[in-house]
Amino acid sequence: MLNLLFIALGLLLLIMGGNWLLKAAVALSLRLNIPKIVIGMTVVSFATSAPELIVSINAALDGFPDLALGNVVGSNIANLGLVLGVTLLLGGMDVRKSFYTTDWPVMMLASLLFFVFIFFDGELQRYEGVIMVAALFFFLVYLLRFQKQAVVDEMSEDDMPLPLYKTTLFLGLGSVALWGGSESLIKGAVGLAEFYGVSERIIAVTIVSIGTSIPELAASVIAVLKKEKAISLGNLIGSNIFNLLAVLGITSIVTPITVMDQGLLSNDIFWMLGISFLVLPLVFIPKGLRLGWRDGLILLVTYSAFVYLTVS
Repeated sequence: MLNLLFIALGLLLLIMGGNWLLKAAVALSLRLNIPKIVIGMTVVSFATSAPELIVSINAALDGFPDLALGNVVGSNIANLGLVLGVTLLLGGMDVRKSFYTTDWPVMMLASLLFFVFIFFDGELQRYEGVIMVAALFFFLVYLLRFQKQAVVDEMSEDDMPLPLYKTTLFLGLGSVALWGGSESLIKGAVGLAEFYGVSERIIAVTIVSIGTSIPELAASVIAVLKKEKAISLGNLIGSNIFNLLAVLGITSIVTPITVMDQGLLSNDIFWMLGISFLVLPLVFIPKGLRLGWRDGLILLVTYSAFVYLTVS
């Protein structure tokens, strides 16, 4: 029971901390007169991936590498299976051309790069982390130079810069909440794994990954209920790219990550590759560049099968 309280408290702090950090980051960028498209692709992406980043770095430093890896792999599966699935059940979405020209190919390349780095030796080395972060940097440069027409859905047009003291306050509160939340979440997750006699990896790819995907899920559901533009497929795919290249890249630079539970290599990583690939035919069949409730159902069933087969 205490472990569940630690997990609940950790998730609450992570959600609040991520939101505060996002407000501070956007306010700071507006104050510095940085274009919105740049804010969306860099600052917003980094802020919304902050929960995964802090949890993964903290878990790796605390000696729980499977929590660090499982969190990211599970989050990527949850983003497409759970978040996109639920969003599509509530309302269909049109898919932009950039899905098949940029977003999906880069996500698959990032996924395959991670697969090659981790599968054969079961370890993410520092130099591999450097390569992943460098790949993200080149991807962002490409986006900023050639994808200027991209729409940043997370930001409204009437954003006003916050007073400096509020920006500083949000920055401080967000950082403290993220760190405290990650500590509490890891403590609860490890305790729960020990109590039920399962590995940290199983807790990571289910409970922890769903928890760190809650901000994306909440944003999607709220957008659909308000009949506003739902979180786009491009944004979810962008989140997956960022999780792999930034979160795991930075974490492995801080401390190399070694796989402890082989289930991550024999099961989870293939589910991640599979659901990432599955999105491509769903986008084109039966109607080109359109996703509907049937696609959402397929994604949710796939995600449910992953959780059931992983836990059982």
